[in-house]
Amino acid sequence: MLGKDTSLTQTARSSRMATPKMTKIGFIGLGQMGKHMAKNLMGEDVELTVCDISQAQFASFRAAGAKATDNVQDVAGCDIIFLALPEDEAVKTVLTGEKGLLPVSTPGQMVVDFSTITYTTTVELGAMLAAKGVIFLDAPVSGMEARAKEGTLSIMVGGSAKDLARIEPYLKRIGNKILHMGPVGSGQLTKLINQLLFDINMAALAEVLPLAVKKGLDPEKVGQIVNSGTGRSYASEFFIPQILKNDFSAGYPMRHAYKDLISGAVIAAKEVIPMPVTMAATVTYQTALLKGHGSEDKGAMIKVYEELLGVAYRK
Repeated sequence: MLGKDTSLTQTARSSRMATPKMTKIGFIGLGQMGKHMAKNLMGEDVELTVCDISQAQFASFRAAGAKATDNVQDVAGCDIIFLALPEDEAVKTVLTGEKGLLPVSTPGQMVVDFSTITYTTTVELGAMLAAKGVIFLDAPVSGMEARAKEGTLSIMVGGSAKDLARIEPYLKRIGNKILHMGPVGSGQLTKLINQLLFDINMAALAEVLPLAVKKGLDPEKVGQIVNSGTGRSYASEFFIPQILKNDFSAGYPMRHAYKDLISGAVIAAKEVIPMPVTMAATVTYQTALLKGHGSEDKGAMIKVYEELLGVAYRK
């Protein structure tokens, strides 16, 4: 009996000490947000492979123990594949292109798209992946680069609740607010609502703040009043200090973010929904793009009205 008990004890000990199953995770897109999100996914239970057309981030990931590649199909063997790409066409190419994931995907794999793309594209891609037995969730995020680095993003998820439960432990490494919004596409619709309000707020700031200067008010003091009063918003709290420093590099480039306004306009046209305030904000946005400010963040919309009024809000 003694020998048998000892054997059982050793077996139990060996079971407890067994290495936990590693989840193979792929992450495609190491841009301003993606590079931080991918790093936050790393852990002893994850075998991470990152992918990007640029190799700028590869050394830091390899040093941390991850694999790095510029070939999308190198991540095709992963259990879960996350995407963080800048636009619809990039997501389409990665998923459905000749050298993309769909041709080499296998049933049961999961693709989670953190990108901000249009609702229509999301639903179409979800259907294409489902036809091959691949699970798809759209999970756009809200928050600037600092929150991506901290792992405190808000994540809006479209897809089944069951599939969300499977990946939620990994999402919790990236964000601190994870909300299930409904079926595939619901995450993108929610993100769009948030972004349109953000765009409207910034367009309003761009229009009104130069007026204050035109009438002789001090820009910095006006900024303090706005950000401590009822006129404040996340847009004002984030952008006013950056504008005063003449810094238009802290946020997402306008030429990429413009897709949100396009998406909103398409939905409004199809659903016959009047959106006059959104359309007015779009005109300011478009003017800033035509003036050559597309590589700058949304705060650069203020330059349109500075030029019109012949003033400078910036110190």
